[in-house]
Amino acid sequence: MTARKYENIHHRVTPSCRIMNHADVLRTVSDHVRSCSLGEATGHDWWHVVRVAKLAKRINDSAGGDGIRVELTALLHDVFDEKFYDGDASAALFDLIDQLGVRAALSNEEWDGIIFDILHLGFKGGFDQTPLSLEGQIVQDADRLDAVGAIGIARAFAYGGAKGRELYNPDEGVVAVGTAAEYRNGSRHTINHFYEKLLLLRDRMNTSEGRAIAERRHKFMEEFLAEFYLEWDGE
Repeated sequence: MTARKYENIHHRVTPSCRIMNHADVLRTVSDHVRSCSLGEATGHDWWHVVRVAKLAKRINDSAGGDGIRVELTALLHDVFDEKFYDGDASAALFDLIDQLGVRAALSNEEWDGIIFDILHLGFKGGFDQTPLSLEGQIVQDADRLDAVGAIGIARAFAYGGAKGRELYNPDEGVVAVGTAAEYRNGSRHTINHFYEKLLLLRDRMNTSEGRAIAERRHKFMEEFLAEFYLEWDGE
């Protein structure tokens, strides 16, 4: 884990002695994630979580998944993201729900499903295509939607800047990635990220609502790139 996120994730939280209702669980988890991620600067901050949760609820209105699972998956989906945490994310998530005292509010099977989905909903270069539950598919769409369009563009450059990457390097051109390791460990310019991920997401949506939202955002990115290249060439 880097210093940039979740520094206090393993501070002990006194578990509740009672079984929380779902509203209590969501409030407890939300407060914790907010305290850990507010002010994060790579585009994986608290407001990203808020947007993903909002989009997931919108998609779920038509998709019909389990609401509590959708919301918890959305709230927790970045807590132990592999980009920033190199430990056992599954064990860390189970430890966290015990620390927060929320495990008893859902069945072991439900928590297993939530954590399984979290571990596999990330893009990872498009190389992890593990089947997800309906709830996982909904949150995956919401997370991917926040990576496209105007906010997706802003997040791409925020992440690239935080990682010290060039804005664009025409001498490199567009570099394809062949493995998940190449995707995660490369230092390609930020414009490359549009071609290795952002422009691919429209066609990888799971839900009809996700596809409809992605279509408009995808067109905006295409327009942005066309303008970017014109300005790069001095037009």
